[in-house]
Amino acid sequence: MKGKYEVNQYIGVPLETDDSGNYPIKMDESGDFKLHSWRTGKHTKGKFKKVGQIFITENNLMVGIIKAIPVAFKDWHDYTPLQRFTSEYVSDDVLEAGKKKLKS
Repeated sequence: MKGKYEVNQYIGVPLETDDSGNYPIKMDESGDFKLHSWRTGKHTKGKFKKVGQIFITENNLMVGIIKAIPVAFKDWHDYTPLQRFTSEYVSDDVLEAGKKKLKS
């Protein structure tokens, strides 16, 4: 089908940048964080390489990928599209914290 493309859902953790150039988890007012879900879109720039990769949303939020899940093309509209993948990755600590949150 023309216009059809591979769609994946990415469960990720919002990030911020610290003074050392690291990407810690962006905590909310209560000192916790939530995982959110985005998807690739037709105009998404870059390629997904592996879990831990950072992408940027259409609202310029940096997100570290905790899990990638294939999505049926017909269900693509259920998720918010992401803007572009970066070549940056989160630390192992951030990845482990996100995976722990995903299991709870």
